[in-house]
Amino acid sequence: MTKTSDDVFALLDSLGIAYSNTEHRAVFTVEEGEDLRADIPGGHTKNLFVKDKKSRYFLLTVEEYATVDLKKVHTLIGGTGRVSFGKPEPLMEYLGVEPGSVTALGAINDDTHQVTFILDESLMENEIINCHPLRNTATTSIGRDDLIAFIRATGHEPLVLKVTE
Repeated sequence: MTKTSDDVFALLDSLGIAYSNTEHRAVFTVEEGEDLRADIPGGHTKNLFVKDKKSRYFLLTVEEYATVDLKKVHTLIGGTGRVSFGKPEPLMEYLGVEPGSVTALGAINDDTHQVTFILDESLMENEIINCHPLRNTATTSIGRDDLIAFIRATGHEPLVLKVTE
């Protein structure tokens, strides 16, 4: 059964991870949420759900305005051949989210460990990372080390790599 933002908050609480959550209107793109930045400090994220030629899935979580060269990223993340964007069906199946709500916190739904989570080094320079809590009507602020701890608690080992230009 697909977990919800309440399940994310419950896991954070059970892990003793401090976080704050800000409810807001639905935002589907980085640009749509620009006016929210003044009220939500920290690094804001852009998430790219991609797959390689062997249908291995990766979630690249980068700073909101970072550039990722999809023609080269496979050489950095260990994929086989160039990557392409994953379709909405596996996104929902593995991470339990729809396009516009993609988040590293989706690791809570990947029970079969089909997705490799990659956090960009530049993003991780921020003390606070902002992610959607499985829906694009809120932003959850969490410490960078706590984000790694959350992902690990779901049974994944996130990779911190320089994937942006």
